[in-house]
Amino acid sequence: MATPTTDQLQDLVDLISQLASSSATLEDRDFDLVAFASQSGGLDVIRQRSILQRRSTPEVRAWFEGFGIARSELPVRTPADPEHGVLPRVCLPARWNGVTYGYVWLLDVDGHLDDALLASAMHEASRAGALLAQQARVRERMEERLQNLLSPDRAVAEQAAEEISDLGLVDRDRKITVVVLETRNQDWQSVPLNLWRLPRSVLAAPETDHISLLVPEPHSVADIAERALELYRERLESDARKDVLVGIGAPREDLAEARASWREARLAVRVGRAVPTFRPTAVWADLGIYRLLACGPQRELRDAVVDPAVRRLLEEPDLLITVQTYLDHAGSAQQTAAALSIHRQTLYHRLEKIERITGLDLADGRDRLRLHLGVSLAPLVGG
Repeated sequence: MATPTTDQLQDLVDLISQLASSSATLEDRDFDLVAFASQSGGLDVIRQRSILQRRSTPEVRAWFEGFGIARSELPVRTPADPEHGVLPRVCLPARWNGVTYGYVWLLDVDGHLDDALLASAMHEASRAGALLAQQARVRERMEERLQNLLSPDRAVAEQAAEEISDLGLVDRDRKITVVVLETRNQDWQSVPLNLWRLPRSVLAAPETDHISLLVPEPHSVADIAERALELYRERLESDARKDVLVGIGAPREDLAEARASWREARLAVRVGRAVPTFRPTAVWADLGIYRLLACGPQRELRDAVVDPAVRRLLEEPDLLITVQTYLDHAGSAQQTAAALSIHRQTLYHRLEKIERITGLDLADGRDRLRLHLGVSLAPLVGG
């Protein structure tokens, strides 16, 4: 079954708009804009924001759902709200097999949309519902295939790679990169992306705590990651948008090797969660020493780099920040004092205390490397 295209949905909205002689928009059931057609009849605040921002706000969604549009099988008239600049309109639920997949909205400023006209328009709205339902089924099947592609079972991954290739979405020999999006808010559950706004060959699979994107060449991975980040942020309240994190793995030559890139992307997000300088986007190739996270079990890595000398320092937060800043600035006292906004003599006093607590010599390159590795990786390995 072929995937319905945005053009098909746009054609339907154009047809409904012409039939009703009214401006029309089609939104999915999450109130994300799919298509719109302009006619005479006005433009209110809600429609303007929907077109410009490509989605409606949670407040707008709650307002209209209060009229029962999600359950209705018939057109629903919603009143004007002059205080908020809202014009009267009619909602045509886009349903298929008893399920609402979206909404066609018609402005009705002069009340010309009679029942007979709306009955004809509902027929076209049902066609839109069928296309949206088909799109949803295709998306679900692609999500399942991508999840299988990322399976640790090589045979399962190989089969998924063949299926994706046979569908003509991504060739086996095309270089691919995995992008992962998460949030620093532990209580937050992931939401589906508006996949129609990403290129068709970019595959996505939402999980309970992250979303994985498979990006094939020749797409720019950085551009796709930025677009996905904005889509992700659109679904959140403004104060939570800064918590969205992106990880980008290294490219792989074969589709069946996507899991390796996915694992790197997940580790990159983990680094971004702990290290502010890697927010909002952490690229595996740029992580430096943090790539050690991929070298083995977390407990073994912790035992290797967070030794007793480092553990003693972890109990002194002020000294920990001091030595981290000092080592990050390659041992420059002037730059470290400036970064910490302290007098250089205060810095020297702290460094002497650090040497006494750890038993390490900050003038010794090997001791400095040992300390730098330990304090850098401790937040990521449970130090």
